[in-house]
Amino acid sequence: MRGIGSYGLFYDPTFIILIPAMLLSLYAQSKVASTFKKYSGYRNSRGYTGKDVAEMILRQAGIYDVRVEHVSGRLTDHYDPRSKVLKLSDAVYNNQSIAAVGVAAHECGHAIQHNTGYTFLKIRHAIFPVVNISSKLAFPIILLGLIANIFFLKLGIILFAAVVLFQLVTLPVEFNASNRAIGILESNAYLSYEEIVPAKKVLSAAALTYVAAAAASISSLLRLLLIAGRRND
Repeated sequence: MRGIGSYGLFYDPTFIILIPAMLLSLYAQSKVASTFKKYSGYRNSRGYTGKDVAEMILRQAGIYDVRVEHVSGRLTDHYDPRSKVLKLSDAVYNNQSIAAVGVAAHECGHAIQHNTGYTFLKIRHAIFPVVNISSKLAFPIILLGLIANIFFLKLGIILFAAVVLFQLVTLPVEFNASNRAIGILESNAYLSYEEIVPAKKVLSAAALTYVAAAAASISSLLRLLLIAGRRND
């Protein structure tokens, strides 16, 4: 559950464009933390840990070459397609909560996407190397453009646009993984009917953080375009 984002680079009147996205991001972070904490306190009726559910889902999907491992930290859960390792955090790996099972199933959703060649995941993996470089170069080049030449500002905007594209592609990847997770948990009775609703709330709160990150980057890009437009006048 990780992303790349930025809120803006310097202050001027266009800063107001960023405020709604900043507020949404603060709300999303608070929502995911409070929702995960709440349902981490509810033990699932089957007594499954996050690790148990992850291993069962992977085997059921016919995926035998993905390992389930522990990773330190809070909400650091992720699937690594390069090493084919599904990593579950402290609050998920050995935890029997509804939240833990929901998050573990979500990460399995990514492993299944990888195994089945889900289109948006393939696009995301294809553009990641470029985005990884552009996200590091965009800020200094934009700063150089503001100080020196409009050419560098435009180049920096193009590099930052790649980051925005990455975040937009990430949205269907995350939503699809959550939908897969809920469907699997429900159809295979890993959670009871009553427990599916709170699991959905946990995954919906997590998805909101990706929406907020995309909104923040789109706002920053719009702001940069306005600044570049004024420089051209």
